Amino acid sequence: MKTVLVVDDEADAVEFVKAVLEDDETKLVSARDGELGLKAAREQRPDLVVLDVQMPKKDGFTVLAELKQDPATSSIPVVMLTAMGATSGVAFSKSDVGEFIGAEPDAYVEKPVDPATLKATVARLIGR
Repeated sequence: MKTVLVVDDEADAVEFVKAVLEDDETKLVSARDGELGLKAAREQRPDLVVLDVQMPKKDGFTVLAELKQDPATSSIPVVMLTAMGATSGVAFSKSDVGEFIGAEPDAYVEKPVDPATLKATVARLIGR
């Protein structure tokens, strides 16, 4: 059984990811802000983290940087989700994020998320 941690402050977004990814081989756990997401990642060591960018307490960029700098969590793949491109007109690539915070996510998916794209991305990253 693979465990996916979803870190997003929007309950609807968490439910969407859960509906897309949860099955007999994948269990989803969630955290509603960046601080709780970091704590959950360190305690539960999920197989993958799906991480929103805009959240209270710690944004997704900060969470990503801290996950990748911590030897205990640095190897956990991270998929970042954001609507920043749609709302601001400014889209980020993995390398842009890497230059900005010093760590790249393993994948970057724009909201609104296509379910097939998310499922394929997660399957590729957790070896399915």
